[in-house]
Amino acid sequence: MYDFNLLVSSPWGTYRRARGEITSVLAALGDGEPLVRGTLARGIVGVRTRLDPREVIRGLRGLFEEEPSRFQYTLKWVPVDLWTRSDLESMREAVAELGKGIAEGESWRMTVEKRRYTRYHKIEIIRYLAEHIDRKVNLENPDKILRIDIMGKYAGMSLLEPQDVFSAARQSR
Repeated sequence: MYDFNLLVSSPWGTYRRARGEITSVLAALGDGEPLVRGTLARGIVGVRTRLDPREVIRGLRGLFEEEPSRFQYTLKWVPVDLWTRSDLESMREAVAELGKGIAEGESWRMTVEKRRYTRYHKIEIIRYLAEHIDRKVNLENPDKILRIDIMGKYAGMSLLEPQDVFSAARQSR
């Protein structure tokens, strides 16, 4: 099972350059020895940093403001809170645990990204997993995002606030 605490997307065919960029950026933020590996999903790099992944995201924004050209090969950086198997029951257990972080009065949405996984359609997964979270859904502007990144046999899961994801393209706007 994976133990990455960040997933970073990059254009297909740029893994080596993206890996160098990730290593350089994390060194600038204080982690000189992150684990950076390709995953079974093309364009997705797994990272294990000793830094808090959400602090990394905040740091990326600062680095981007200072030097946007530093981000040539990494597109999106997403924290991962936990990994589980990608069968529906395992994911439902993890969703139940993460869902406790959505306070009463907060809104939420679920985002599912599937790679190398054809067992179920996104909508089937969302319907099955979301039915036990008794909080208001807001697809446009949620307080929390329950994100599920399925890659083959495993799923990385996170309970995020909208600002917990870094996208160089979005920063440019």
